[in-house]
Amino acid sequence: MLNRLAYRFHQSLERHFPEQRLFLKSDTETRFIRLRPATQIIALVGGTLALAWTIVATALIMMDSIGAGSAREQSARQQALYEERLSALSSDRDLRAEEAARAQERFNIALAQVSEMQERLLASEDRRRELETGIDAIQNTLRRTIKERDEARSEAERATLALNAQDGGATEVGRMRDTVATLEILTGALGEAAEARNVELAAAETAREETRLIADEKKALEMRNDAIFAKLEEALTISVEPLDNMFREAGMSPEDLLNAVRDGYSGQGGPLMPITFSTSGGSLTAEELRANAILGGLDRMNMYRIAAFKLPFAMPVKDSFRWTSGFGYRRDPKGYGTRMHEGTDMAGSYGTPIYATADGVVTHAGWDSGYGRLVKIRHDFGVETRYAHLSQVRVEVGQRVSRGDRIGDMGNSGRSTGTHLHYEVRLGGTAVNPMTFIKAAKNVF
Repeated sequence: MLNRLAYRFHQSLERHFPEQRLFLKSDTETRFIRLRPATQIIALVGGTLALAWTIVATALIMMDSIGAGSAREQSARQQALYEERLSALSSDRDLRAEEAARAQERFNIALAQVSEMQERLLASEDRRRELETGIDAIQNTLRRTIKERDEARSEAERATLALNAQDGGATEVGRMRDTVATLEILTGALGEAAEARNVELAAAETAREETRLIADEKKALEMRNDAIFAKLEEALTISVEPLDNMFREAGMSPEDLLNAVRDGYSGQGGPLMPITFSTSGGSLTAEELRANAILGGLDRMNMYRIAAFKLPFAMPVKDSFRWTSGFGYRRDPKGYGTRMHEGTDMAGSYGTPIYATADGVVTHAGWDSGYGRLVKIRHDFGVETRYAHLSQVRVEVGQRVSRGDRIGDMGNSGRSTGTHLHYEVRLGGTAVNPMTFIKAAKNVF
């Protein structure tokens, strides 16, 4: 039975895959190789499987190449957009600072004009008081002259009556002449007094008009100053608020940070300080309070600028790269279980320039076990940054560097599986996520 089934199976195979013979001829003899149907089927299946595997492997390689190219292009586009945004924000920040400087100049000019107008107003007020005093003196003189005239008339009448009683009517004409002469003298004196009074009244009216014009100019100047103050306050709010948010998102208290910066600039030539206006023991006016508030805001913005250069808010890699591993626990790339990854990895081309992310002093520049070639930079406020797996170190221990200075080249030294930069940020010796600082600075720099 089994032989019959095998025979039938063999017959069906021969109908589709007839037996083939491969002849091999030499100089002395001829040989052949018999290819049975089963052998042909095995060869066909093996060739089909090999062809399928080749197609699948080629497709996977092409998909991986396309995906890697798209990722690189996307990373390059994101880097270009990031740099463009940084440039635009930097230009806007410089424009805001220039506007604030111009506004401060205008404010100083306005203060000088207000001071000049106040001096003119005080001088006008003194003149008005002098004129009022002169008018009072003229009026007192006029009253005294009128009183003396009346007394003279009374005396003249008494003298006339006495003469009439002694001399009779013969001297009437002489007495009348004396009376007329006296009246003429008094009338002249009264006229001169009236003319002097009119002159003083005209001068007083002119002084009042000047005082009114000065008051109008002062009011207009106060309105202009109020508009300038409003623009300065708005510009400061727009400029300072993103800086406040940046330091808070980085996990730092803005007030503690500013106090630390001020302590470092306690000597001469340090930060801006609000102007104190002398009020001779009196309280400050509303304009002086607003001016001091604006100057305080400018001082705060200047302190933020100093702190921003002393903290790692910049990027250590400016060329194209891709993020390969973030901060936190991960599987060890060497296969030693799960370990804490205390930094951020950025993969790029071998020899890509590495830059300092903040002002500081180099404390280590050389080989350090698993880090490979390592650079450590100590910054202010207890902050330290580390740049590991470098191919070349370009700084020395004790060297002071500024943000943006080139400190090394990307490499694959130490405990590493490929070319990349291992970037760490430490606060008080404890590693923190570097992306906290990088993301916090995105909307400012």
